[in-house]
Parts: sequence; structure tokens; C-alpha cells
Amino acid sequence: MKKRHIALAALALIGIGAGTAAYVASPTIHEGADGEAPELGRYGEYSVGTQELLIGVPDRVNFSKAGMITGQLSEDEEMPMLQVRVYYPAEARSVAPPITYTHTIRAVALDPITLDFEGRAHPDAPAMSAEQLGGKVPLVIMSHGFNGWSTQFSALAEHIASRGYVVASIDHADMQIEGVSDFVHSFSKVLANRTIDQRAVLKEMRGNIGQDASGFYNLIDPEQVGIIGYSMGGYGALATAGADYDYASSTFDTVPDAALDMTRSIVSKDAGIDAVIAFAPWGGQPDNRVWSAQTLAAVTAPVLVIGGSKDDVSNYDEGISWIFESLTGTQRHMLTFREARHNIVGNAFDVPEDAPFRVAEFLAEPVWRQDRINGINQHFVAAFLDLHLKGDEDKAGYLNVPVPNANDSGWETSFGEQLNGKFAGADEPEHWRGFQKRWAAGLTMERKATGE
Repeated sequence: MKKRHIALAALALIGIGAGTAAYVASPTIHEGADGEAPELGRYGEYSVGTQELLIGVPDRVNFSKAGMITGQLSEDEEMPMLQVRVYYPAEARSVAPPITYTHTIRAVALDPITLDFEGRAHPDAPAMSAEQLGGKVPLVIMSHGFNGWSTQFSALAEHIASRGYVVASIDHADMQIEGVSDFVHSFSKVLANRTIDQRAVLKEMRGNIGQDASGFYNLIDPEQVGIIGYSMGGYGALATAGADYDYASSTFDTVPDAALDMTRSIVSKDAGIDAVIAFAPWGGQPDNRVWSAQTLAAVTAPVLVIGGSKDDVSNYDEGISWIFESLTGTQRHMLTFREARHNIVGNAFDVPEDAPFRVAEFLAEPVWRQDRINGINQHFVAAFLDLHLKGDEDKAGYLNVPVPNANDSGWETSFGEQLNGKFAGADEPEHWRGFQKRWAAGLTMERKATGE
């Protein structure tokens, strides 16, 4: 028995008297794990390397503010290029220290705010071989929201890579906003280009497989591809997975027809997506609905939707939930953080105390701790990807929870029992698997089969 548990038992004896001493003197001690992240939210077995690429997007459309009225596209003098940060299983012998990610937020009426985040990946570390990994591994594309950036979700990307995946996180380089007209202009470009960007990066990553351009390409199994998108990244991800847009929607009124023609042409091609994770996907809400139920039903890859029950950006009740209900062409799950708003994914940044409130409003949640959200996201993302990209059927038990409301999980606790972070396993069928006793709370998980 560990000393701290002996001390707890002794204090309990003093406090409650000899009449109940027998219950506390010999408490049940579970062998558990430190920390509060659920079981699959813990870092994986591999060290992680990271590199930054420049990838050309030949089909990317560009138009000026005037072009939004005239319908004319602008000609780019050079090929549009996007930065893409890649994460991959790396040799443990790497001597490079872990990376510190730095990003500067620039927004109208704000002084620049620089955010640093201590990563776990090693820059330019040599990739492991497919033989060391027991075979090639899946590729996961990550796509941020409007005015986000590629390393905004670096902790999630590193976590996925540590479990045996190659992750390519796109920096979409959304146009900076200086005023209202800039917002409309920038957002209109995002409407046209998100899926174009995602598909170009996927094509480039697949195209380099086998050429050993930088080591990690030889790890990738091109037949097992997942995509993760947040907000406008989720808007693009669903289209990349086959959900063509309703181009008659008034949401596209500010996008030139020629730009929409390019988007339509791109979306009509099968991108070969095998699993989709959409965090707070934008575009389902009635005021800005960009799909029909029929076009969403065209998605056949399994989907995990994650949202906050109070999301007033993507509209949880009429937008996010409608998307989930309409994806009838596939099996899907929806995880809900109750009382959360829109920022249900992203690093737990240390925002300066004197930073304007708008910075926290863009990055954090008013009710949930960001580190708690991240541990839960990592847990379910790992289960979903392992199930659908690696064929690990055991992971279905983490997604197919026994009760939709986590608060209703059942796991009997004896008087005086020391919990110590034991994870619920298959032997606790009434509790959400992988969560500690009493620690599955505030969450809802729904599941629907294909055709339902």
C-alpha cells in the first residue's frame, strides 16, 4: 500500500470514529494512472518528428473585392503555396529538443498578440521505417477554422502521430481582416477554397509516396486516409469526403460564379477519404445552410461529429445536429460537450493576462477547461481513427458507450474505496470505457447506423 493511502486511511479513522473503522482501515486500492486524461488520451508509444512543407495549390481561386461584384477572377502571378506542418513517428534517438510553436494573432483594432506553445515533436527528426512500425500507417489531413493556423491544434496532431500516423496540418493563410469589407472578402475566399486546399495537400502527399523525399512519405498507406476539420475546416472536410454544396444557397452570393465552378469541379471528384472528424462544422445552420440532406447523404466514410451544446457560431441545435442527422449514407457518432460553445478543440494556450478579451473569446471556452477538452478529444479521436483506419475493432467499445449521457454511467463505489485513476475496461460495461470512475461527466455520445 502506498504511503499516501495509509495516511488517508489513518485520517479517516480519526475523523469518523471506531464504529466505522473497519470500512476505512482496509480500503480498496486500484492500480491506476496519474493525470486526468482518459485512457486513449495519453501520449502514444512513438516519439514524434515534425517538418514544414510548402505545397502548391494550382486550382486555388482568387478574386478581388471588385470581383465579388463583377464576377471576375484574379490571375495569380505565381502558383499559390500553402505551408503544411507534418508530424510523423520518429526515431527515438533524435537529439533535437522539442519544438516551441509560435504564432502571432493579428486582428482589427488589436495590437499583435504572440502565443508560444511548448510542443513534444522534434524538428526534422529522422522518420521511423515502415518495418519498425510493422507496416505502413494511415495519413490524416488537418484543417483549421476561419483565420486559424496550422499549429493551433499541434497537441492533437502530435498525439495522433505518437500512435502511429502521419499527420499533415494545413495553414490555409486566410486573408487578414482589417474591417467589415475585409471580413466578407476573406470569408468568401474560404467558402470557395477550403476543400480545394485540402484536396491539393492530399494529392501532393499521396504523389510523393515511394519517392522518399523526406523519409516520412514512405510510411504512408495511401489507401487509409482520414481528415479532421474544425469549423470552416469541417465545412471543407465534409465536401472533401463527398458532400457537394448547394450552390444556390444565398451563402455563396458573394462568391463569383467562376470560383464556384472551380469548387464544383473539384468536389465532383472522389478524394478517397476513409474517415472524417468534424469539430463544430460550419454550414448546417438554417441562415447559412450550404448543403441539402441529399448531398450530405452522399458521404459514405464513417464520421465523428464533435460539438458544444451551446455553440452559437455553427448553431448546435439547428446546424451541427442537423448535419449529424443528415449523414444517412454512413455510420456516425456525435460527441457533445454540454454547456460548451464553439472552441471545443485547440491547444490550451497561456494567453497573456493583459490580452484583450477577444483573444480568449477566440481560443477558449467559458465553462470547460481547454486541457480537459483536449484530453477527451484525443481519447475519442484515437479510438475513431484506430477503428476505421487501422481496423482495430476493440476500439468500437470506446465509441459505442453504454448510455448516451456520461453522467448516467454506472460503476459502483464501495464505502472508503480509493479510486486512484483506474480506467473503465470491458469489465465495467455500464461505464464509458477508458474514463476513470466519476470522471465521465458533462458529455453526450449519440450513434446512428447507415440509413438511420
